[in-house]
Amino acid sequence: MRNLMDKVPRRSRIKMMPISIIIPNLITVMALCSGLTGIRFALQERWEFAIGAIALAAILDTLDGRMARLLKGQSKFGAELDSLSDFISFGVAPALILFFWTTQSIHGIGWASVLFFSTCMALRLARFNTQLEDPNPPSFSARFFSGVPAPAAAGLACLPVIVSFELDLDAIKQPYLISGWLVFIGLMMVSSIPTFSFKGSKLPRKLVIPLFVIAGLFIACVLTATWIALAMLIIVYFFSIPLSFLSYIKLNLRLQIGTLEE
Repeated sequence: MRNLMDKVPRRSRIKMMPISIIIPNLITVMALCSGLTGIRFALQERWEFAIGAIALAAILDTLDGRMARLLKGQSKFGAELDSLSDFISFGVAPALILFFWTTQSIHGIGWASVLFFSTCMALRLARFNTQLEDPNPPSFSARFFSGVPAPAAAGLACLPVIVSFELDLDAIKQPYLISGWLVFIGLMMVSSIPTFSFKGSKLPRKLVIPLFVIAGLFIACVLTATWIALAMLIIVYFFSIPLSFLSYIKLNLRLQIGTLEE
């Protein structure tokens, strides 16, 4: 009898997933839900809540990666889930918000701009995932993204809506202008223009205190004039793109000169 029982395959043990992996993935799911909720608010024409949901998704997207590195809970599953969440929250939701806000009035052209933006987001995320597998990236590659990253692209796309909260201008809501803006941001995402990632950047000690002062002023502005502060942050980022391009060229030249000297 005992020999017969030994021949029966034992049930495999239930694989336990560490909490360190679950927590970052839960944050990613929260970001996904926030992005989808932004679409719901747009259907209800509650534009401030819709933009707020996208902003919350961007904050959660920043937290999940840092939480994964802090808890050493990085996983292939988490990376794939993060990409899917980014596509929905920053590729689909902002485009649909703009469509319901104004571009639906031009029918096919407005919808085509939505499809173009979302497609560019998918291509941008796919390229980012493949670049992670590059065995020999430049030494300064951690300082830059290739093209505008997903959360920044969502913020730039939603900038006209944010500005409209403070300025009642008909020009901001022109559907053809907004469709062109979506196409432009889509092209910026899939371009090879280097943009600051701020992950590998180092700051001189003498600039630490001024940075804290600026951060404090920004937080105060967020609490008192939320939309103005958010619009200014997005505009500053937009004008930092030429600076990041020049910085990348400078570092690349230094690397090439160093290689030639060797």
